[in-house]
Amino acid sequence: MSVAAPAITQTISSPLSPAKFRGATVEDLDLPPALSIHPTTPIGAAQAMSYDRDYSQLTVVHPSTRALLGYVSSHSLKRANPDEPVSTVMNRFDRRRVKGYKVITPETPLEELQEFFVGEEFAVVTDAARRFVLGVTTRGDLEEFLRRRPE
Repeated sequence: MSVAAPAITQTISSPLSPAKFRGATVEDLDLPPALSIHPTTPIGAAQAMSYDRDYSQLTVVHPSTRALLGYVSSHSLKRANPDEPVSTVMNRFDRRRVKGYKVITPETPLEELQEFFVGEEFAVVTDAARRFVLGVTTRGDLEEFLRRRPE
């Protein structure tokens, strides 16, 4: 007799009880290091980097200050001219927005990350001072964590 693995009936789009995460933080997701590119990086090169690492989002940083400027999705890269710079298709972060900026660090509880994903597709993980991009996490990363986490 075979026993089927229990299916996850709730996803992160429907709230899970905090007990499901059992004190886990973003660090427990074991994210790969972020891959940051510059606005002048050719789209073709960015496509190759995204494909090689199977990343859906690449962060875009200032070449000299390493300040986070925005991001580019692999979907946007596929539709663009490979010879043009990433700056032509990147999504820029608007630091003047009225909406507050939510800092996501390795110490952020997964309950908070789940709440963040209610309105966002991905999160940029930084140090507490927001000086360094450490990684990028998606809803899929959180769902995968829940799938592999023992009951």
